[in-house]
Amino acid sequence: MDKRVAVISIIVENNEMIEKINSLLHEHSEYIIGRTGIPYRKLNINIITIALDAPQNIIAALSGKLGNLPGISTKTAYSSVISND
Repeated sequence: MDKRVAVISIIVENNEMIEKINSLLHEHSEYIIGRTGIPYRKLNINIITIALDAPQNIIAALSGKLGNLPGISTKTAYSSVISND
């Protein structure tokens, strides 16, 4: 199956969702290249970026599940590079 490199940016405005976010990311850990998290204490939000190498449907499903959590916003950017390994 063709795989793509993508980045999911996550804004966490509801810190009660952190455990659910971590659970979803753990379920997809085989596809995660890297993760960064920045707590923005001034506004009491967190900014998380996830780099993935996965089939497009997996990336879209993960982004959708994250974005459907209350107080969570996501945006996904895809690389034009496609691999089939």
